[in-house]
Parts: sequence; C-alpha cells; structure tokens
Amino acid sequence: MNKPLRRIAIFCGLLVLALLVRTNWLQYVQADSLATDKNNRRVAIERYATPRGDIIVDGKAITGSIASKGLDYKYKRTWKNGEMWAPVTGYSSQIIGATQLESLEDGILTGNDDRLFFRNTLDMVTGKKKEGGSVVTTLNAAAQKAAFEGLGDKKGAVAALDPKTGAILALASTPSYDPSVFAGISTKDSKAFSKLEKDSDKPMLNRALRETYPPGSTFKVVTAAAALENEVVTDIDDKTDSPDPYQLPGTRTDLTNEHGVCKNATLRYALEQSCNTVFGKLSDTVTNEKMREQAAKFGFDEDKLDVPVRAAESVYPEDNRPQNAMAGIGQASNRATPLQMAMVASAVANDGELMKPYMVDQLRASNLDVVETHDPESLSQAVSPETAQKLQDMMESVVKTGTGQNAQIDDVTVGGKTGTAQHGLDNKEKPYAWFISYAKLSDGSSPVAVAVVVEDGAADRGDISGGGLAAPIAKSVMQAVINSKK
Repeated sequence: MNKPLRRIAIFCGLLVLALLVRTNWLQYVQADSLATDKNNRRVAIERYATPRGDIIVDGKAITGSIASKGLDYKYKRTWKNGEMWAPVTGYSSQIIGATQLESLEDGILTGNDDRLFFRNTLDMVTGKKKEGGSVVTTLNAAAQKAAFEGLGDKKGAVAALDPKTGAILALASTPSYDPSVFAGISTKDSKAFSKLEKDSDKPMLNRALRETYPPGSTFKVVTAAAALENEVVTDIDDKTDSPDPYQLPGTRTDLTNEHGVCKNATLRYALEQSCNTVFGKLSDTVTNEKMREQAAKFGFDEDKLDVPVRAAESVYPEDNRPQNAMAGIGQASNRATPLQMAMVASAVANDGELMKPYMVDQLRASNLDVVETHDPESLSQAVSPETAQKLQDMMESVVKTGTGQNAQIDDVTVGGKTGTAQHGLDNKEKPYAWFISYAKLSDGSSPVAVAVVVEDGAADRGDISGGGLAAPIAKSVMQAVINSKK
C-alpha cells in the first residue's frame, strides 16, 4: 500500500474508532444523565404514556389519572379533594414537575423503580402494559378531614401522630390548593400555577412541615422536662421559689404573666396557668446548654428529618442568659414546626420514647405485591418514663382545670398545653394560637397526639388564644382518630 492510501486508511480507522468511543460514551457513561435530563421530552412522554399509580389512604385511592386528548402526554394526574390532600401528596404536573410523595415515590408510581424490574419483565413477556405501583400512606382520612375543616378559612396547620409508632395520621395546611388545576401542560395550567405561586397567602406552603413558628407556651412542656430531668425540680407539687415579676438575668426587663397567681407556684400549677415567670426562671437555672440538649432529644436542631418529605429544622438557639430565659417560654429565637410540637406531645404520651414520624406504610407493585414495608423506628428516649409520667400528670391537669379545658372529651383522658406566641417587631403582629395534646383511652393506650397552630389575622387580638382557637381543632382530630378505631 502506498503512503497516501495508508494515511487515508489510518484516518478512516480513527474516525471509526472515534465513532465507537462516542457511541459507547453516550450509551454507557452519559445514559443516566441523558435519561433524566429535564430537556429530554422522550422521558416525559414515556412517564405520562400510562396511568400513574395511586396514593392510598384507608385502603382508598385519593389520586387518579385521566386521558389528555390530542397530546404527546397521554395521561395527567387527578386528585380527590385535592386541597385537603395536597400537603400530603404534593403535586405532579406535566409542565412544572413533582413535589413531596409524588416526587419522592415517582419510581413506584410510574412503574420505573428498579424493584419492579421482574414485574415489568413479566408484563412485557405476557404483552401486558406497564402499570404504576401504589403508595400506601399512614394517614387517617377522618382525622385529615377534621383537621382541614377545623382550620377552615384560617391560616394554620395541624400535625397528628400515633405516639406508639410515629405514623402520621393527619397533615393539614391552610390555605391550600388543588394540584389538579395545573396538572396538565396547557397555557391554562401554567397561568394557574403562576397565580398560586404569587399568592401572598402562600397556599402552596406546607405549613405543617415546612413553616417554623415561635412555639409559645407549648414549649413549656420541654422546659418542664428539662427541669425534671436535670433535677432542678423533683416534685411537681412543690413550690418553685419563683418571683412575680421575674427580672430577666443581666437586664432591667421584667417578665410578667397574663393570668394566674404565679409567685412561687408549683410546676403543676405553672403549667396549668402557663406562668411565664416560673418557666423563664427554670430555663435560666437549667442553663442554655442543658436546654439545648433536652430540646434536641425531642427532635429540635435536626436538619435531616425525612418523613419521607423533609421537614424544616426546628431550632432551640444557642443564646445568652436573658434570651435563653425567653426561649424557655417559647419566644426569642425558638422556632418549631407543627410536626415538631406534635412530636413533643407524642413522646410524652409514649412514656418518654420519641418515635420517628413517617407517612408511607407500604410501597406496592401494580399487582399489589408488597415492594417495601416501613418498620417503626425509635428516634430517641426524650425523657425517662418517670419524667414522662409527671409531664402527663401536669398536661392532664391543664385540660381538666387549666387553660386547655376546651379539649376535654367525654370518657377520654386528654393531656394538653396551650400557647399564644408573640411575633413581629416588638410583638406588634397578632399572635399565633397553639395547642398540643394527646388522648389516652381507658386501657391506657394513646392512639393520637396532635399539634395545632392558627394564624388568625381576622380575629381581635384579645380573642386569640391557644385554648380558644386551637384546642377545639385538636379535640375534633383526636375524636376522629378514636372513633375510627371503634
């Protein structure tokens, strides 16, 4: 072969080699990234080529799929009572994408999860169309309805847990939205999403999981726990040697009380009447370091709490003495989600053991074969059983004779704590109304713990209280859970 032909042959060989390298690079190295690229329409077309699997509550689907006529995307998502369930499911939109369970469990719902490989292979052999699997939640439909309807047209949120397992029974947030209005890919869907996104009331914010509030006096349960665990107080019916007013350490500022005779009050009475002075002084005596340790045992300062949707971090601050005293009554930089405060009530009801919250019980294939089952998991021993019993005694006194009497349920023992949390510059904004609680049946079991927060901007400032606004909602949620077990 002469020299020019040899050069041409070598050049052609290099071109073939380059083509082979490029092809293999695309097929094996870049395959995953190309398959998941947001600009790859083939992936989206394939995702919406078949009906999506369902999210299940109490054995019934709360989602569905309908045909999209004349579009590349053949099916789009639907919801039953979307506004009520949106804080649980999130959305799945052809034009926007997906969030929450719709996103996290997308592989199961579309049928593309690797764990469904055998099922899909069998369907392919038999000629059956691929189907999505289902996500079975822990939610209680009656409790969710009670929470959603109880909040009504107010801004707020409800989180309810099973103290024994950590299963989430209700997760409501208002105002809410219907994911169906932007589930498609039309201009109408796009405008609907844009309108919701710009709404100043933030209907797409999941207040139960993703919003933090000053927990107000509901946090006094944690401060009481810290005082008992660190033996600052041993007997809940002994005097606490607390002044009224209480001068915040290192300042000339007096901390006062809204009601009650709080000077030298017992711990039980102080929780019943929500004495700021007692708990501010206790928080200072316990010290900021020990308060932070106790709060962490209840779940505060955990930035990776996945249920499986990630909850916002609740924070008990590292702070100076006067601010620590205020944080001990649920103010200053103390911040908590409704889920976090439900966890506090849940741990108390469960003899001090805090179970990790979760809301997916099972993942199932299209033929109902179980792909995965969740096993309850202990998160921490928040307090000793002895301390938990004392906290139960005090919280039950709050509902029997204290500020939480609106949560009383016939033939059921209810423990609770009210809270009215100040916020805004110099506390000029209307306060948040809080209530945390649990229900205890005659056999000693506790099927539900609840946290409610209400942002009622329409109410008169003097009418806003945890006992008045939030406790009746918690009561209806607890009743719904109890009745569903009969």
